[in-house]
Amino acid sequence: MLGMIVRFIVSAIVLLLVSYLVPGLKVAGFTGALIAAVVIAVLGYVVELAFGKEKISRVNRGIVGFLTAAVVIYLSQFIVPGSIQVSVIGALLASLIIGIVDAFVPTELK
Repeated sequence: MLGMIVRFIVSAIVLLLVSYLVPGLKVAGFTGALIAAVVIAVLGYVVELAFGKEKISRVNRGIVGFLTAAVVIYLSQFIVPGSIQVSVIGALLASLIIGIVDAFVPTELK
């Protein structure tokens, strides 16, 4: 449970930082980022359940993960209006930056 809370907080902070760097992405404060992080995590989980990790080859996992994250970020603005606003290009850039940050910053307690 503590690991999940830490993951949401780190994800919200990363989302806030990315919103300052990426044109076309606006997040409504830390609360908006936290809500968006929860929605993005839930949508990502649903997509992962729908496609399954086993169906995606190891080579294509990075591309599929990048595109899935971009779609999830873009769709989250419709689920929680007012917390996040993003364009298609903003979602793609945010997905790229979040993917890079996620590779270096741990979002889970071990």
